[in-house]
Amino acid sequence: MIVYPAEYNARKEAVFAALAGLEGQARRLRMIPLRFRDWPETPARVEAALARAKRQPKGPLARWFKRQLIRGQYNWARAHFTAHPEDLALAWNGLTGSRMAFMAGARDAGAATLYAELAPLPGRITLDAGGVNAEGSVPQDPGFYRAWAQDQDMSNWREIGAGLTARASRRADVGQGGGALPETPFLFCPLQVPDDSQVTLFAGWCGGMDGFLAALAQAAQALPEGWHLRLKEHPSARISLAERLGPLLQSGRLVLDNATDSFAQIAASRGVVTLNSSMGLQAFFHDRPVVTLGRAFFNLPGLVQHAESQPALDRLFAAPDRLTYDAGLRAAFLCWLDRVYYPRYTLDAEGRAEFDRGAFAAKLRDARARAK
Repeated sequence: MIVYPAEYNARKEAVFAALAGLEGQARRLRMIPLRFRDWPETPARVEAALARAKRQPKGPLARWFKRQLIRGQYNWARAHFTAHPEDLALAWNGLTGSRMAFMAGARDAGAATLYAELAPLPGRITLDAGGVNAEGSVPQDPGFYRAWAQDQDMSNWREIGAGLTARASRRADVGQGGGALPETPFLFCPLQVPDDSQVTLFAGWCGGMDGFLAALAQAAQALPEGWHLRLKEHPSARISLAERLGPLLQSGRLVLDNATDSFAQIAASRGVVTLNSSMGLQAFFHDRPVVTLGRAFFNLPGLVQHAESQPALDRLFAAPDRLTYDAGLRAAFLCWLDRVYYPRYTLDAEGRAEFDRGAFAAKLRDARARAK
């Protein structure tokens, strides 16, 4: 049986329903039940999940209540999967708060786990037994992909990105329009949602969105004469960064363009700079070098150039025309993601799931094998 916390989103629930249909049985938890008999690991698991909660409680009383909620959820999951070790725990994202506690309870009980998340490639979904994003199980050795690619036909690797379009905006001040871009050289930075787990958990030495913006502002001063760094806010970000960006734009080395299509800006740029956005991976299809600052599952030498500190970032910005990448490795990496890692999954016009049953079933088998 698959056991999972409910998600009040049609796409997410459709993914869960597809997996449940293959498994034969599922238990959808409208709310994760509570249990207050602790396990030896309870205090450590609760503190870890509370520290990652997306909505941090304000004040000691609210923090106490939140801690008790997560404690009860972890204990229930631990007890349930201890009593039913054949069940599989499934969660969307699963990296923060209650869902992190739920998955930790299952894992500590020795049960299989499967994490789901959107994929950066069109028509695919992430299903990973170990986690998602920087905590997933994507191999981190470039040699792995070179060896895998030796008997693969990768001549059509660009077709993997067919259908990639910029995300529609939720905000009137962020669009995906046309328009002329400057002929002067620039690097492009597609900003991420400030409170997204990719930013809050995996920003690395930057520490978060404010630290990321400060690092960019300093590095931009090292750009050669005539170059600039072009920024665009995320179309799904509910809170504008305009107030924080205002002082940084005064130098003229940073330009905010919220109007022009994101992929058009990537295509016109000389390189892409990001913490760990999926647009960094998608820039591979435009043959652009990519600089990352945070933790990303595609932080492999040859795929991107990773700036592990402010001085390293400054050096990369000082010579932007020397940014490089390994085209063959990128082709191998994208083909492996497409053919091995990301199952195909789409919703039709009526919201019905269309998915690769064999690939979904393989993910369930892999999750159970990993737990043994």
